[in-house]
Amino acid sequence: MEKSIATIYTLAVGMPKELDYSKGRSMITGIAKRKVHEVYLATRGFEGDDVADKKHHGGPDRAVCLYPAEHYEQWEQELGKALPAAAFGENLTVTNMLEADVCIGDIYKIGDAVIQITQGRIPCSTIDKYTKADTLLKRLIETGYTGFLARVLREGTICADSKIEIVERHPARISVLHCNEVYFENKNALAMKRIQAVDALAMDWKQKLEKRIQLLESRVEK
Repeated sequence: MEKSIATIYTLAVGMPKELDYSKGRSMITGIAKRKVHEVYLATRGFEGDDVADKKHHGGPDRAVCLYPAEHYEQWEQELGKALPAAAFGENLTVTNMLEADVCIGDIYKIGDAVIQITQGRIPCSTIDKYTKADTLLKRLIETGYTGFLARVLREGTICADSKIEIVERHPARISVLHCNEVYFENKNALAMKRIQAVDALAMDWKQKLEKRIQLLESRVEK
């Protein structure tokens, strides 16, 4: 049976701004996005979009953030409330692109642009602060439903109703969900090496995995 076609559910961008989250506390973050109908995607990311914490977010390997629309129903049921559009700070909320099916190195054409999946997203506490939910970050890690990031292979305009077409599936077929499970479990050095060997993997992940592999192997030697 042919797989369902991936589509854009929400296209959103936003610049860093102040977020008030608890008892007078605030932070500068780019997580709050607004829906747009059309936007240009450059190598560095979408026009009118940026991150505040450039050490942990953004850069060429993490120029585009995508999140599966299907997960929203589960999170809203668990939280007992509705979530805002692009609640996870994603640029593209997408259907039929689950972490279990999307693999590192897969290439997609979206509108005029072409992107390549580079890593699973490593979520942070800003998600809890933005959604006012103190369990969401924990649940993203437990399920591996983190969404994923991509680099831009070809710049171009994307519209809210643009088609998503698979251009090429990476031969290694290592899914985002598998990467998340291995990364967050942090016990299997061999599985980490297999992920690390995927040429399209983001450099940040390659470096993080290398540190974890060395630590695990040093423990075995002792």
